[in-house]
Amino acid sequence: MDLNITPYDLRQMIRKGEFSGNTSGYSQGFVQGNLAIMPQEWANEFLQFCQLNPKPCPVIGMSANPGDFLLPDLGRDVDIRTDLPRYRIYEEGVMTQEVTDVREFWRDDLVTFLLGCSFSFEESLIADGLEVRNITEGVNVPMYRTNIPCRPAGRFSGTTVVSMRPMKPKDAIRAIQICTRFPSVHGAPLHFGNPEDIGISNINAPDFGDAVTINDGEVPVFWACGVTPQVAIEQARPPFCITHSPGHMLVTDIPNSHLAIM
Repeated sequence: MDLNITPYDLRQMIRKGEFSGNTSGYSQGFVQGNLAIMPQEWANEFLQFCQLNPKPCPVIGMSANPGDFLLPDLGRDVDIRTDLPRYRIYEEGVMTQEVTDVREFWRDDLVTFLLGCSFSFEESLIADGLEVRNITEGVNVPMYRTNIPCRPAGRFSGTTVVSMRPMKPKDAIRAIQICTRFPSVHGAPLHFGNPEDIGISNINAPDFGDAVTINDGEVPVFWACGVTPQVAIEQARPPFCITHSPGHMLVTDIPNSHLAIM
């Protein structure tokens, strides 16, 4: 499939069940978002958690009212129940199933949050001549649980999840310079170098996504990741939540350039 497919056309394919893969590299130029949906009773505490942890949880959109599933601010005909390739259902903090459509689970008290995703800055790295290995190898980006604590808010707490892209040290420095311009999609990396320093014992066994090749002379570069709320949901144990499946994002009609700080 053409990587440059428009966000609208990609969402239509997803809605029809014609695409269920990870969205890294697709619809270049447009913002992709991580998803967290929960009952209204839990929404204010989750919003505070995001505000206290803006690196892994940058809020770029949310539903105006509980029960809203159409999100026009994010794009043409966006239906949050059908327009992501894959969702996760959580009950009491436990992921119980993955599905490609959440209409049967929808409730009138659900509040939707969309969080910035590192896929949005990948095109800027590529445009500057930096390789993004997960795109080169056609796999989902590797993601890891770390020992980096999040600031707690009410019932939500946990540690940060990171995504990783291997680079030569000089390219890692350039990536820091580029990504600093994109605070709404995780900004500059949190760490590069020894993964054990942030609690990752085996770089070849990611907790989410797929392993990628790390060549001689390269170091792993780690960005805060929007899968972090899934760890917080595991800790808080709300009775019901919906998230995206890692790597399977909502692709919006918002240009990436609208999130950049010039």
